Amino acid sequence: MRFVKMHGTGNDFVLLEAQGDERDWPRLAQAMCDRHFGVGADGLILVLPSARADVRMRMFNPDGSEAEMCGNGLRCVAKYAVEGSLARPRAGRIDVETLAGVLAAETFGDGRTVERVRVSMGAPRFAPAEIPVLVDVEPPIVGLLLEVAGRALRLTCLSIGNPHAVHFLDGRVAAFPLEEIGPLVERHPLFPQRVNFEVAQVLANDRIEARVWERGAGATLACGSGASAVMVAARVQGLVGGTVDITLPGGTLAIEWDGRGEVYLAGPAERVFAGEWEKQS
Repeated sequence: MRFVKMHGTGNDFVLLEAQGDERDWPRLAQAMCDRHFGVGADGLILVLPSARADVRMRMFNPDGSEAEMCGNGLRCVAKYAVEGSLARPRAGRIDVETLAGVLAAETFGDGRTVERVRVSMGAPRFAPAEIPVLVDVEPPIVGLLLEVAGRALRLTCLSIGNPHAVHFLDGRVAAFPLEEIGPLVERHPLFPQRVNFEVAQVLANDRIEARVWERGAGATLACGSGASAVMVAARVQGLVGGTVDITLPGGTLAIEWDGRGEVYLAGPAERVFAGEWEKQS
């Protein structure tokens, strides 16, 4: 089985072309994403035919669970599809079907190679049932107190196609014990579908530093939907403007949101290597 290893700001994926449900994809994701006995990745992405868009993507976390969408993965899919002639851009963009809907990807490069991709992340959702989070409050959910491991968190909760909880810090994000607190927030009973957890520090009106604990994957070098959630959470509180650079351990992503409509994410997408998976998984 041929695969391609790709990454977007260090958020890495194994991409496969597929036709449907011919394999046990959750089990394969667990095997291929293993960093000691597999290829090693933050997720397995299937690139499939679509009746609604140019291509369809399915994304499986290293624990085998399926994510609704993935912003960095979406950029990798766009590069893969265009460079592999699976999709031809119209006015510089292609459409990708995800579990969170059909999302647009605008590609930039020399016509043969895609170097940067700007993708629509859809419009953020703030209603508790749409995130979901088990609280009965009027949206947006800002400053939700959650105490875990003796630490008081003030969460801003929203959905960017998948659930997020953002905690803003006064100090640097590198000092926060993400590996300890992240799994406790991810699996807290407040979040029936689990949750992606972000810690962030606003550095300026257009700059934020952040780290992400991804649902089903753990701490990652970058997360497109997580960066988008951080920007939206900051903007609803009046902390930033409409365009923000989010610096994560793996690099910087540019996020745009006008406060009403869709969120846009821009950043690099890079091919690392191709290989052949021979194990029976």
